[in-house]
Amino acid sequence: MKRFALAVAATAAFAFPALAGPQYVDGTGFAVSGYDVVAYRDLQQAAVGQMQPQGAKGRADITAEYNGATWAFSSEENRDKFLENPAYYAPQYDGHCAYGVSKGGKVPGNPNLWRIVEDKLYLNITRNVVGFWEEDIPGNINRAEGNWPGIEPDAASTNVIPNFTSDAPVTN
Repeated sequence: MKRFALAVAATAAFAFPALAGPQYVDGTGFAVSGYDVVAYRDLQQAAVGQMQPQGAKGRADITAEYNGATWAFSSEENRDKFLENPAYYAPQYDGHCAYGVSKGGKVPGNPNLWRIVEDKLYLNITRNVVGFWEEDIPGNINRAEGNWPGIEPDAASTNVIPNFTSDAPVTN
C-alpha cells in the first residue's frame, strides 16, 4: 500500500506543473515587455562578450495567458508553440534578471539582454550586468538555482528596466 501511495504521489507531481512565482510584468502590461519569447529560438545567438540581436516584439492581438500574465507573440504559429509547452519558452526566474537572482534578489529582466544556455532562456537587466553574468555563466546559473527556491514566492519586482524603452506590442 505504501508503494502504491508513493507511485500515485509521484505521478501527480509529474502530471501538474510546479507553481511559479509572480511573473515580472512591466508598464506594457505584458510578460517580457511584450516580446515574443518563442522568436528568441530563431535568432542567431552572439558570442559571449558580444551584444545579442534584439528580440522580436509581439502583437497585442496575438496573446496567451500563462503564470498570471499575458504574453504577446509575433505570429499565431509562435503563440501555438508557446501554448504547447510554455515552461520551455518562458524565461527562467519568471522573467527576472538571472544575475540578480544569482545575487539573491528579484529585479527586472530586459528582453534585449538575453542568452539561451542549455536550452533555457535567461534575461539580464543592464549591459553592465551582462558583463558580470558572462564572466561565469555556469557559476551564476548554479548560484541562481540555489537562490531561486527561497526568493521565488516573493512578490515580482516593481522596478522598471533601466535604459530600456519599450512600446507596447505592435497592434495590427
